[in-house]
Amino acid sequence: MSRDILHRYLFDNADVRGQLVQLEASFQAMLAAQDYPNAVRVLLGELMAATSLLTATIKFSGDISVQLQGDGPVSLAVINGNNELQLRGVARWKGELAEDASLPTLLGKGYMVITLTPDEGERYQGIVSLEHGTLAACLEEYFNQSEQLPTQIHLFATNAQAAGMLLQVLPSKQEQNDGFEHLSVLTQTIKPQELFELDAEDVLHRLYHEEEVRLFEPMDVSFKCTCSRDRSAGALKTLDLTELETIIAEEGKIEMGCEYCTASYSFDAIDIAALFNDNADTSQTKTQ
Repeated sequence: MSRDILHRYLFDNADVRGQLVQLEASFQAMLAAQDYPNAVRVLLGELMAATSLLTATIKFSGDISVQLQGDGPVSLAVINGNNELQLRGVARWKGELAEDASLPTLLGKGYMVITLTPDEGERYQGIVSLEHGTLAACLEEYFNQSEQLPTQIHLFATNAQAAGMLLQVLPSKQEQNDGFEHLSVLTQTIKPQELFELDAEDVLHRLYHEEEVRLFEPMDVSFKCTCSRDRSAGALKTLDLTELETIIAEEGKIEMGCEYCTASYSFDAIDIAALFNDNADTSQTKTQ
């Protein structure tokens, strides 16, 4: 049975589409970056599943970011990725958290920001408040506001697995809603353990065995961090040289760590001098 896969499907006798995502290795790779409390692990799992579903639903080529911000003990939780379902994520929290803490308890008063940065065209950003009790309900509200499409979302996560399902009226058929209510009732019977343990075909048969369902080729979901030494160097170039030289004089080097994957990039005095010499050479070239 394969994990870290997203399946898309259509109903032949209803103007409704669906998606099912199951995450394991990719989710665990993301969690390896920090020692998260269990409640934060679950939140990131749901958010990773949600981002996978959103990415496959909103057809585009480029990058996506789904970010939760609030005034609660969890100030930030974010998943960044692209249309190839290569995802990474991080969260920031403080204090002790109950293992079963709810979304309102974790985030407090906050909002969700969905940002699409296509390879071509304008950047899009949608914002929805975290007024509902679950992340799934907040996402349903996002689709209701931005797309006016009847949508049902289910998200589940443990400290090692994550999964989700999305059911939605086809964009061209939003005025008809043919079969959506019936299929929604069927989908609501899904149990977390079924999504964690069964393969997609068995899940769909369990839910829709009396329906005609077309299952498409699956898409792989993976953890991938986009950090690099070159990107870290680029960030250093934006800082004041005197400030960097002071840090090196005190510490001997500058260490830049990645929150997403724990990679570390070290720069000594020679590295910094070379970076700023490159800047000077480029500047001279442009003015000639």
